[in-house]
Amino acid sequence: MSLAERWVNAAYRGSRWLSLLRPLAALYRLALARRRRAYVAGKKAAWRAPVPVIVAGNITLGGTGKSPLVAWLVRWLGQRGYSPGVITRGYGGRADYPLWVTPDTPPAQSGDEPLMLAQQTGAAVVADPCRARGVRALVDAGCDIVVSDDGLQHLALARDIELAVVDGARGLGNGQCLPAGPLREPPERLQSVDAVLVNGPLAAPLSVAAQPMHLAPTRWRRLADGQTFALSPLPFALPVRGVAGIGRPARFFATLEALGVHGRWQGYADHHRFTAEELKADNGQALVMTAKDAVKCRELAPPDSWVLDVEAVLPADFERWLAARLSALTCRRQAYG
Repeated sequence: MSLAERWVNAAYRGSRWLSLLRPLAALYRLALARRRRAYVAGKKAAWRAPVPVIVAGNITLGGTGKSPLVAWLVRWLGQRGYSPGVITRGYGGRADYPLWVTPDTPPAQSGDEPLMLAQQTGAAVVADPCRARGVRALVDAGCDIVVSDDGLQHLALARDIELAVVDGARGLGNGQCLPAGPLREPPERLQSVDAVLVNGPLAAPLSVAAQPMHLAPTRWRRLADGQTFALSPLPFALPVRGVAGIGRPARFFATLEALGVHGRWQGYADHHRFTAEELKADNGQALVMTAKDAVKCRELAPPDSWVLDVEAVLPADFERWLAARLSALTCRRQAYG
């Protein structure tokens, strides 16, 4: 386990030694507050797109399930007649920006999450650290609504709807901001977003109302050729070797066990760049991984490698709420031009 992973785990558990870092956390919160006031007062400009912008993000470090939520939003919007586009920072990629991400874009250019979203949704996906510039490209290409993968803290891009995802098992950890805890923004930030979604059972209560969300396994996919199989019977032999380079590998391994898959699990840091040696088969065992890892591993993994595809599941109440918000946004924009 890397030093960064040890720190994240300690932050969520509330280890006592982190209290030594609270003075630095106070300075971090002060800087956040000052920055937000600058945008509110107009001292820093936020660019507003001519189409609605939905931000799906979080206020914590580590995986919460925001990317599956983005994929769900894109599919849901497409079913209702929208032409959605996705803007993402493209963490881990290196390219000339804005970068149009297609299902065939090299992951070294796009980063893993943008490529995964392009493959899963078929929507227009642009990676750009300057999100406003990327949104302009999407609008110019004909997108009439934009979903931002992450970006709650990217205040230079104005937004119409903010959705914050919280991992139910981890919650807000020790409730402290960086570096004394896992929070990118203080807990009260959740009071200003439009909706809070909790991924999985909530272990500790939140101070705000929240909607439930969960990730449901949908199919097995053979990495070599993309052929898909039902969840049962298993299309591979047991035991397996499971790897995960995501924000919370333990969630993926628990999902495998719930599906009756057992073997040896190995977690890596989020956005880990795998090597062929790390993916080498153990005594001919099948290799199982996440969709996010699969986009980087197709050329490296052994033949008997499998991907577990999952989808976000949202309640009907959330769908009705979102439809009403978008309808109100449309009316408001038409009224004010």
